[in-house]
Amino acid sequence: MFSANTYKSRRAELRKRIGNGLILIAGNTYSPNNYPNNAYYFRQDSTFLYYFGLNLPTLMAVIDAESGEEMLFGDDFTVEDIIWTGPQPCLVELGAQVGVTNCQPLKALDGVIAEALKLGRKIHFLPPYRGESKIELARLLGLPIAELYNHKSVDLMFAVAEMREVKSAEEIEALERAFQLGYAMHTTAMKMCKAGVVEREIAGAMEGIAKAQGLGVSFPSIVSQHGETLHNLNSDGVLENGRLLLVDGGAESLENYCSDHTRTYPVSGKFTQKQKDIYEIVLRAHDEAPKNMRTGAMYMEDVHKKALLSLAEGLHDVGLINSSAEDAVEAGAMYLFMPHGLSHGLGMDVHDCEAMGERSYDFSEMKERAIASGTCVYRAAWKLHEGTVMSNEPGIYFIPALIDKSKAEGLYKGIVNYDLLDEYRDFGGIRIEDDIVVTAEGGRVIGDKHIPSTVEELEAVVGK
Repeated sequence: MFSANTYKSRRAELRKRIGNGLILIAGNTYSPNNYPNNAYYFRQDSTFLYYFGLNLPTLMAVIDAESGEEMLFGDDFTVEDIIWTGPQPCLVELGAQVGVTNCQPLKALDGVIAEALKLGRKIHFLPPYRGESKIELARLLGLPIAELYNHKSVDLMFAVAEMREVKSAEEIEALERAFQLGYAMHTTAMKMCKAGVVEREIAGAMEGIAKAQGLGVSFPSIVSQHGETLHNLNSDGVLENGRLLLVDGGAESLENYCSDHTRTYPVSGKFTQKQKDIYEIVLRAHDEAPKNMRTGAMYMEDVHKKALLSLAEGLHDVGLINSSAEDAVEAGAMYLFMPHGLSHGLGMDVHDCEAMGERSYDFSEMKERAIASGTCVYRAAWKLHEGTVMSNEPGIYFIPALIDKSKAEGLYKGIVNYDLLDEYRDFGGIRIEDDIVVTAEGGRVIGDKHIPSTVEELEAVVGK
């Protein structure tokens, strides 16, 4: 947690931005794993954490955007609870930690919301992403669950996204601490990489570091020799010499800020010439991208497209693209090799604010608002700000199903060398990723040391 003044300042700014009605910020509850008393590991809603800082279940909060009143709702632990949990702070004590004095039992929230609805006041809430939250919000607001999306507050969505995207100095410090965990995870994975090791052994070691030194992994670790599968969570493979291992993992700091890094390296500890050629193409795009991540840059044109051009130039050099890099990019042919964006927002979530972003909702109805906002929730119009934090993750993947589909449909004729591409069907995929904070001069890689990334660095450490 940060100081109470940090949360008070954030709430005051949010109140100013919204200006009317009640702002309802819903915290998460426990979510049962296989029966009610055996829950998944608890993770608080990031927006609740951002404004109220309390990483405990079954809390709700209201900010009156007109009067300035702030209310925290929850129930104190009973003796029966304490038998299982041990002594816990009461709600008033929790409120004091984040600068809230009006603390009430959870059931009191019903009356506050009912009175506001009776008076015709606007209730601002973010679109929920968990089933339990949907049920509770629908009950409080008297809406069918299916109607929640239609009543979400677009004003609140963009206000929260704009505030959370630009990181303060103390947030950057928390991200630096998350980097330390990521560094330990990835350098450990590199040393464990040997033929005969099961992928899950490496994933388990990484998770242990994240849990021992932080709040756990920031997303399920991807440890796979099938790097061509972008989100491959199957870690049952046994490492084999001659193959590439893609490791995509990160951790969550004690302040709930995340890291997200990817490295790809040869199981044998030595790249083949073919692997090295493709790896160097990806590394060049990775190393060039931060130069374009400067204040005022437009993500799609100034950052993502330039990375695609760099990759296309490299693929042209090895004969996989026949046309110019510009023609390949304009034709959309790079989708065949990198079917994902170069970057996403990063902060309290690995894909920051995507619970209300383009991956969660159809933005056609709010496109003009999204363009004006320029936040990471709509990357087509993302304008970088000083303090924006984003991933930098170019990749090249050889996905047989996508190759076959594109070739059968006659796509990219004269651009893609399909005959040569057939020789890469069992290659796998390569991705290299670091976390970047945007400055006026360009992107700065987060971290006080360097996770090995060059061919020479990797060959010196992998399997050692």
